[in-house]
Amino acid sequence: MKIALISMEVIPGRPDLNAAAMQTKITAAKAAGAELALFPALSLSGLFLGGVWKQPAFLRDCAAYAEEIAAAADGITVVFGNAAEAESCTSVRRTLMEARDGMLREVAHSPLHGTGNTFAPPLYELPNENIILAADASPFPICFGAGSLAETAREKRKNIFYINTLGLQDKGKTVYAFPGRAYVFSAAGERVTMSPAYTEGITVVDTDTLPAPILSHAEPPIAPIHRMLRYAVQKFLARIHMERVVIGISGGIDSAVAAALYVDAIGADKVLLVNMPSRFNSATTKGLAAQLAENLGCRHMIVPIEESVEHTVEQLTSIPIMGKCAAEGEHLTISSFVRENMQARDRSGRVLSAVAAAWGAGFTCNANKAEATVGYATLYGDQAGFLSALADLWKYQVYDLARYLNDSAYGRAVIPQGIIDIVPSAELSDAQNVDEGKGDPIRYPYHDYLFRAFAENNETPEEILEYYAKNALEAQIGCEEGLVAAYFPTAADFIADLERWWGLYTGMAVAKRIQSPPLLSVSAHAYGSDHPESQIGTYETIRYRALKEKLLQK
Repeated sequence: MKIALISMEVIPGRPDLNAAAMQTKITAAKAAGAELALFPALSLSGLFLGGVWKQPAFLRDCAAYAEEIAAAADGITVVFGNAAEAESCTSVRRTLMEARDGMLREVAHSPLHGTGNTFAPPLYELPNENIILAADASPFPICFGAGSLAETAREKRKNIFYINTLGLQDKGKTVYAFPGRAYVFSAAGERVTMSPAYTEGITVVDTDTLPAPILSHAEPPIAPIHRMLRYAVQKFLARIHMERVVIGISGGIDSAVAAALYVDAIGADKVLLVNMPSRFNSATTKGLAAQLAENLGCRHMIVPIEESVEHTVEQLTSIPIMGKCAAEGEHLTISSFVRENMQARDRSGRVLSAVAAAWGAGFTCNANKAEATVGYATLYGDQAGFLSALADLWKYQVYDLARYLNDSAYGRAVIPQGIIDIVPSAELSDAQNVDEGKGDPIRYPYHDYLFRAFAENNETPEEILEYYAKNALEAQIGCEEGLVAAYFPTAADFIADLERWWGLYTGMAVAKRIQSPPLLSVSAHAYGSDHPESQIGTYETIRYRALKEKLLQK
């Protein structure tokens, strides 16, 4: 038997468009000599539809379009995923349907929602055949993976033919890419077929003559993340009908990686880079920003902000505050901290938004996950933008992506080595002078891993303090050995740092994350839908208070 595995982009919430695409694919599968065509799970409906799942009319349409697929299955068996009301009529189930010559029947089903974003695909064992069909609809990176497929093949002693959904879907704040890969595993658990990720197409395999096993191809962990980000940026822009992008570049690593990623995804001619220096920006970073723009071949602008920020400071401090509650001669005072935030807001709220509007574009948010975790970004400033492509990457992953873009995507150092080597700094005050080695208060080699323990492993200060007391913290969170002692000479220093960042993570940073732009999920633990939050503030457990007291007494 020849089986066609259909890698097809599924448009969420559009069964009409999906049904039309499926009929075209069925015709192509027949032309390729296939006797059976396997489509992804929920190939008519899509997966992330929000409240649409509660609309009986939508489910009726899915059933009606399924009948159209059955009519199109003329002389070929078509197996595809759909959605239907559960028997209780209070929930929805995913079904696997088999169609041929106008006949339609359900052959497998499973609950619509799994744990988090993990959805085990319904498996269909073909009668009288040594074959299992698996139709999936799981986003990167938690797809029903090769390891699970191989194990199932060995356990069942049957060949597995697997297909996943292709495309981009979202839960509002959080945007997911579906890689659309086709796999075939032999009954021995060997992978014998793998289609390219993020590519439409038809993979036809003859069950009587399976291909030879595919040798494993080692690649750095950042490689699949790059593929996903590149595809997601392209699809997201196409979905919102945006062709051009404006990116603020500082000479730092995050904006440099964002610029290189967008150019890689949509081309240099569609990207405009804007450097917006103040008096705190060094000649070093201004030079690196210019070098980056030249290397990428983009349009770029230099828009100084010192004059406009000073004008705002002067204006706000000179205009009197009026009203019955105001003291005589009352004026605002602009602190150095407020001035730092004014610079960030001036860059985004005034310059980038205006440049984007004038150029017919949107402007990006370049924040990484470490910054989002503790709110180290200015609300309505550098946290603004139409999309946050790097917001689910820790700082060390941003560096990994920089090196990968240079080495593999471009094959040359488009991101200057100086940007990779320079100390990360917002350059918003003299205290952040990069030429003097001064940078952000986040010590990324340690805090990246501490924040990851908070956000992705649900570790609280109680667990962190227990690991610290046992000299096991670095091994538990995965950072380099010796960093804790180097950064924190005493237990009091360590506890003060822990409480500072935990307080921000559970406090102001929550409010900032709620108002942040949509972001691309690369971890299955992205802020937004995968990370439910409430603004309840900080809480110290009984055990934590006891541990803290004991350590401080020592």
